[in-house]
Amino acid sequence: MYTRHWNLFEKPFELTPDPKYVYYSKAHEEALLRLMYTVRDAKGAMLLTGGYGCGKTVLSRVFLNELVSAGRFEVALITNPRYSAKELLVEIVYQLGGDRHDYKSKGELLHLFNEIIYRNLENEKETVIVIDEAQAIEDLETFEELRLLLNFQQNNHFLLTLILIGQPELRARLKGLPQLKQRLVIEYHLNALDERDCALYIDHRLRVAGAQREIFDTKAKKLIFKYSGGIPRVVNGIADTALLVGFSENKKNVDEPLLKRVVQNSELETAWSASSAS
Repeated sequence: MYTRHWNLFEKPFELTPDPKYVYYSKAHEEALLRLMYTVRDAKGAMLLTGGYGCGKTVLSRVFLNELVSAGRFEVALITNPRYSAKELLVEIVYQLGGDRHDYKSKGELLHLFNEIIYRNLENEKETVIVIDEAQAIEDLETFEELRLLLNFQQNNHFLLTLILIGQPELRARLKGLPQLKQRLVIEYHLNALDERDCALYIDHRLRVAGAQREIFDTKAKKLIFKYSGGIPRVVNGIADTALLVGFSENKKNVDEPLLKRVVQNSELETAWSASSAS
């Protein structure tokens, strides 16, 4: 609707995890580096956590694209892990090329999984299992099954890599599962953007969408940081609404007064005022 007004190719602040819009703060670069190191050096497992909307999902998509382009990895991506232990294994086996049917026993399922792992090894392919939103796992037996998968080893070489991605409460849950926690030797936590990175993030997404000039002025970007707390998903929501309002008012740029109108009497303004008073 507003893209022509701002001379953009497309909307720059959509909430979908499009890898082409990823902004590499130092923290995001470090997280991606650790993900790739865990896989390429066969470290077995890694834990990546971050608050809601801090960019874990889009970073995981960049990571998966890197693996696919390398051509030597077979990947199972679980995005809704509310499975029983057996159902999770069935889904992993299916994504790695096995059949999806009613396996009579977990032993039969693990036997097939073992065949897949060694077939990948013979084809000079590494097996990677990524569990996104892992904090949603409800059954402790499912966590135990994931731990047991890390027993697939050959001498000192892990035959698969397990990546757990989730919100901060995942760390709390893993404290009660020391046998699995000890296997996650590489960890990283993504925080919200600071004020500088928040401004650069806004400019970056606009450039990717085709902007040839500065659309948000400095004071507007400062306000977005204040109201969003530097959380990329919230930044996107505010910035997208600001572009829409600016279009409706035929504005040439997004400034501080426009931003104040966008958040006026909104939940964002109420939440920020409450946090400032506390």
